[in-house]
Amino acid sequence: MIREDRPDAVERALSLLQNTVYSFSMKVCGHPEDAEDTMQDVLIKLLPYLPKFENPQALSVWLYKVARNRCLMNRRGAKNSRSKHVSLDELMPTPRDLDHLMNVLTPDSETSLLREERDLRVREAVRKVPPPYRMTLVLHDMEGLTTAEVAEVTGVREGTVRVRLHRARLMLRRHLERITEARTTTFRVKRICASVEDEPPPRLPRCRKMFADLSDYLDGLVVDARRREMEKHLSDCRPCVAFLDSLKSAVKECRIYEPVCDTNRAEHLRRDLVAKYHAAVAALPSGTGR
Repeated sequence: MIREDRPDAVERALSLLQNTVYSFSMKVCGHPEDAEDTMQDVLIKLLPYLPKFENPQALSVWLYKVARNRCLMNRRGAKNSRSKHVSLDELMPTPRDLDHLMNVLTPDSETSLLREERDLRVREAVRKVPPPYRMTLVLHDMEGLTTAEVAEVTGVREGTVRVRLHRARLMLRRHLERITEARTTTFRVKRICASVEDEPPPRLPRCRKMFADLSDYLDGLVVDARRREMEKHLSDCRPCVAFLDSLKSAVKECRIYEPVCDTNRAEHLRRDLVAKYHAAVAALPSGTGR
C-alpha cells in the first residue's frame, strides 16, 4: 500500500501506473494524444481511491476497466467502436496464402528491423483489428493479463475471451503480413520445391479444426490427447506448420511492442498528479486510507 508519509513512494507508484496506463492506451487507441488524455483522466480518477487499494491485482483490474472505458470514448475510437462479428472461416488462409508462407522467409523482427520501424508496423496492424478483438489482444498478449482477468475487465465469459483472442491473433498476423508486403519491394525467397505443382494441395477441410485450436495450443491449454493429435497432424502437414510459425511470430512481435510516453511530458503530468494526490489524501476523513 502507498504510504502518505512517503512522498518518494507515491511518486514511484504514480510513475509505474502512469507508464502502464499510457502504454495500454497507446496500444488500444493508437494515437499519442488520445493515450495522453486517457492516462491523465484515468489517473486523476484513481487518486482518491489509491490509498484504499491493498491488493495489487484489484488495483490492476480497476485500472484496466477504467482505461478501457475511457479508450472506447475517445474522439477517434468512438467512430470505430462498432464492429461486426468475425467468423473463423473469414480468417482461414487460402491455398495461395499457405503457399506464400511456405516459400517466404519471415524476417526476425528483433534483428532485421529498427525498433521504430517495428513499433510503427505493430501499431498499424493492431489498429486494424476491430475494437472488441483488439481490446482482448492488448489485455492478454500485450499487457499480460490472464484469460480470467481479461474476462473480468471486459465483462464477458472466459470462453468468449479465448474465441476473441484467437481471432484477434489471426487478424494481427494477416495485417502484419500485408503491411510488410506493402512496404517491401524485395523479398528474400526460399523455394522449398521447384514449383508449386510439386507440393500436394493444402488439405484445408482437414486443417480447419487445427486452425480453430492454434491459440489454445500456443498457450498450452489443450488437453494431452488433443495436443498429441495436433502434433501428429503438424508432423504431416507442412502448410499448417508454416502457418503456426507465422502466428507465433506475430504474437511475439505483438508482445515486445512497448510504447513509452515522452519523458518531459510524463514528468510534468506526474508532478501535477503527485500534488493532486496529496490534496486528495488530505481531504479524506481522519484515519481513512491509513
